[in-house]
Amino acid sequence: MELSYYEILEISQNSDKDTIKKAYRKMALKYHPDRNQGNKEAEEKFKLINEAYEVLSNDEKRNIYDKYGKDGLKGQSGGFSGFDDVDLGDIFSSFFGEGFGFRGSTKKREKDSKYPHDLKITMKISFKEAIFGCKKQTDFTYKTFCKSCNGSGSENGKEDICLHCEGKGQMGVRQGFMTFVQTCPYCNGNGKIVKNKCKTCQGKGYKEVNDNIELDIPEGIDSGMSLRVQNKANELPNKAQRGDLYIKIIVEDDSKFVRHEDDIYTIVPVFFTQVALGKTIKISTIRGEADLKLPIGAKDKQKFELANEGVKNIHNGKLGSHIVQIDIKFPKNINEEQKKLLQQLEKSFGITEEEPIIEQEGLLDKIKSWFNH
Repeated sequence: MELSYYEILEISQNSDKDTIKKAYRKMALKYHPDRNQGNKEAEEKFKLINEAYEVLSNDEKRNIYDKYGKDGLKGQSGGFSGFDDVDLGDIFSSFFGEGFGFRGSTKKREKDSKYPHDLKITMKISFKEAIFGCKKQTDFTYKTFCKSCNGSGSENGKEDICLHCEGKGQMGVRQGFMTFVQTCPYCNGNGKIVKNKCKTCQGKGYKEVNDNIELDIPEGIDSGMSLRVQNKANELPNKAQRGDLYIKIIVEDDSKFVRHEDDIYTIVPVFFTQVALGKTIKISTIRGEADLKLPIGAKDKQKFELANEGVKNIHNGKLGSHIVQIDIKFPKNINEEQKKLLQQLEKSFGITEEEPIIEQEGLLDKIKSWFNH
């Protein structure tokens, strides 16, 4: 399962810019290639950290990502800046100045409850619904904290400090002069454990509630993008509002069309006489029909572009293209009358069995090139 940018930086989705920057510096220091020479896994992690920071530190990109996910950023200008915009010395002073060991002041992960504030679900829509947009209803289940134990899962709301991490929710593992911080596996980062379970929720700390929502699916949405609905997710005891609901869109395939970003692709069979005569043929598009003029001598598998016959871009409203690949068909059987007509046509072009066509320009050179590899 692919981690979100927030999970990569180990922060919550409501983190401010200062928190994002601090998290980035911490992770960049940990996985910097200079400190992990020859470690491919750390190198890949470092790239992901920079990619996440590039998006989350930019208000516009972050807003698009929160609404539509990573696929929503396709076509956005600019690339990832990498590590150059953060001074390595600044990182060292920020962290090494506090000492190498694990400190109790290290920011803990959010300890709101036994479940996250936000909620993610998936929704399937048809190919046509994604192209043209629609209204769609979906059922989902969210969590609300148990009022008897205030979401703690403990009888009378009493919780005990986890002795393994001393209530920090994190544990430090020393390797050489570096200390790696990990979530405490005994309390799952909560810093506290439950000994006497709440009888109302049986120690879960919450109950599940069924809900329903109608969504406005925007025109041009693509599979993998996500929609965000505020205040429709889980309820936590120390939060004034419910979390945000993220709906990941899964678009079903179509039997006629294949979509790639904003373009539509189809393969259209054409008879060899239509190509020979340069006929105009009708092409089925997502919006109806369009004319395609075949040039005389068109080649099999040749592609043609019908501009503005594709999908409307969800960000800028521009229409993509419809790409048509022709598949030239020849008769498998012919009758005597058809044979005579073809022979007459062949003769009209001056083609005879005694003189095979080998004078095509560059043909011999092409054949010779077969043996030069």
